[in-house]
Amino acid sequence: MADPAKTILLIEDDSDHELLTIRALRKANIANEIKIAHDGEEALGLLFGDGEDRLRANPQVVLLDLKLPKVDGLEVLRRIRENERTRTLPVVILTSSDEESDIIRSYRLGVNSYIRKPVNFTEFAEATRQLGMYWLVLNACPPSSN
Repeated sequence: MADPAKTILLIEDDSDHELLTIRALRKANIANEIKIAHDGEEALGLLFGDGEDRLRANPQVVLLDLKLPKVDGLEVLRRIRENERTRTLPVVILTSSDEESDIIRSYRLGVNSYIRKPVNFTEFAEATRQLGMYWLVLNACPPSSN
């Protein structure tokens, strides 16, 4: 069984982007378990819910889209940062938005990194590979406080 603390939480409502992200991570030999949330409400349930779907440990990294149904990505980020258990959780915004206001608000809310999704698959795959290598191999995460 995979180590639950090494899980990637991908919060993405676009099924094409979800598949491309997973494919790019796998192509880069990132074998970590990937949990998917298709909207902000589902993501909050995985992180904070009391049901059986709740993650048993904080993921190693959260890849968060901004434009989500039900609860948007900035609100998900705000809730992650205001909770003592998830405050230090690495969160990477992975979005197609290049709005300066989204970038500023993301950093003010405490995002660790803001990455614009490249349109071209080859560039997207390379960006995802680098992202995976950094956050899952090189970066030292704080210990989980679950």
